[in-house]
Parts: sequence; C-alpha cells; structure tokens
Amino acid sequence: MRFDANTRLAGVIGNPVRHSLSPIMYNTVFSALGLNCVYMAFEVEKENLEDAIRGIRGLGFMGINVTIPHKTGVIPFLDELSAEAEIIGAVNTIVNKNGKLIGYNTDSYGYEMALQEKVGISLKNRNVFVIGAGGAAHAIAGQSILSGASAVVITNRTFEKAKSLMDFLNGTFCRHHQNSGSDCDAKTRLETVPWGTDAWRNILHDMDIIVNTTSIGMNGRGDLAQDIPWNNIKKDAVFFDVVYTPIETSFLKEAIRLGHRAVSGLYMLIYQGAKAFELWTGKKPPIELMEKTLVAHFSEKGGKDA
Repeated sequence: MRFDANTRLAGVIGNPVRHSLSPIMYNTVFSALGLNCVYMAFEVEKENLEDAIRGIRGLGFMGINVTIPHKTGVIPFLDELSAEAEIIGAVNTIVNKNGKLIGYNTDSYGYEMALQEKVGISLKNRNVFVIGAGGAAHAIAGQSILSGASAVVITNRTFEKAKSLMDFLNGTFCRHHQNSGSDCDAKTRLETVPWGTDAWRNILHDMDIIVNTTSIGMNGRGDLAQDIPWNNIKKDAVFFDVVYTPIETSFLKEAIRLGHRAVSGLYMLIYQGAKAFELWTGKKPPIELMEKTLVAHFSEKGGKDA
C-alpha cells in the first residue's frame, strides 16, 4: 500500500472505536484492488463531533463511517440525507461529494443482506423484536418496516427512548407515504415494551427475529443472554446481534446452543461496508475478500476480541 499526495482518505468515527475492524477490512480491499486510499479510525467525543464533520470537508476525505454513539448526532452537520437515512433517522456512512456531505444508512442494507445471505430469510411478514433504541436500532427497525415486517416491537432500558423511536418512525413513514401520494395507514404494527425478562416473556413467543442493537456483550460488557426468557421463544426464531467483537456474543452462543439460527454483527459489518465502499469509490466490492479478511483476523486472535 502506497501513500502520497494523491492518497484518498476514509475512516470511521465513534466512541469507543478502537475495537473497530473496519480499517483491517477496507485497507485490505484498497490494497487488493490497487486503490490509492487509506482508512483510519478516529475516536471522537460528542462535544467535538461538529468539528470532526467539518474536518471531512476541510481535509478532503472521500467519506467516513459513523458508529456508536454518533449515528443520529451527525445529522444536523450534514448537507443532505439519502431517502433511507431520512426515513430511518440515523446515518452510518457519509459521502463527500465535491464538498457536499451526504448522509446514508448502509447499516439497514447490511442488516437485511446478512439475514438473507446467512440464514436465508426475508423481513417481509416477520415479527421483529428490537433491543435498544439508539442509532443501530433506528436502522434495524426502519429497514424492517421498509421491507414489510408485520410487527416491530422495541424495548430499551430507558422506556421513553423506545417510545420516542416508535413515534419518530411513525412520523417519518407517514410523511414518506404522504409524499408518495398514499395514506398513512401503517402496514407494520409498531409497539414498545418495558425492559426486562418479565415484560419480554409476554411478547417473545410471537417474534420471528430477535435483534440486539445495544453494546451489551461487546468486549465483555454485560451478558444479555441472562435476560432472555429462552423457554418462551419459537424454535425457528432467528437471533441477530449487531455486536461483532467478539464474533459470537453470549447472546448468540446461547441461542445456537438451544438450536436457534443466529447471525453475527460481523456480517452486517461486511455488507454495510460493501455498500459504503461502493458509494465512495463507484466500484463493486469484493465481498468474499472482506469476509475472508475478517474471519482470518479473528482466527489469528484465537476467537478473542480484536
């Protein structure tokens, strides 16, 4: 990999971000395709977020990824949002188009593609249980609605945030329908439930896809598996975790042990990254190489965190 005055810059901002595998994935692809580009990780505090976004334009970055906790916070500092980012209300990819910063949500694409490619199911007519109400939850819940889920149920430790996300999605989808000349009658039932095993027991028996969008389980940060009422879940329910360090959280390990299908956030990372790569470069990404690179990285680490 060469670096010179023509090297194009990309990166990821978040906090924490040192665990990110994106630099490994993107830089391997840039090198393999002979692209004079480099990708780096930048830990950005909330109070420095506006300055960081200005820096994308000022330094001529081709774009960046955005991760926890800035996926909603970056929106006021952008010039434009793509249709899906506006509907979902969260941004994880920014493209610098000749100084104009455009926000996209490729997490939503990554989530849907990971389900299709790894366990062969679509979101249409599914009941989806979303744990968390942050930026990743916006993408998961929003894409579930866009793809025709029958129901989306949101839970969060702070119940008001779950309710706020539900109200936001109701509002944005209503405006979307009105702008397209249709009525606001919801095709997807939206609901919120309180956090905790007792409340979840009454709803999980009817859920087809159960998604953790929080950082619980990342690098040993708690154990979500302890809160799941496992005996109240359908045998064919699919478990999805946006966390990818470790590649299999205790949440997913317990699901697999009990015979459920499970999808690691590693694959959401790969597919959202593939979409971001295409937006930045205009080139089709080598998805097999991206997966091989990350799997090899975890193998070298002995399955431990990055």
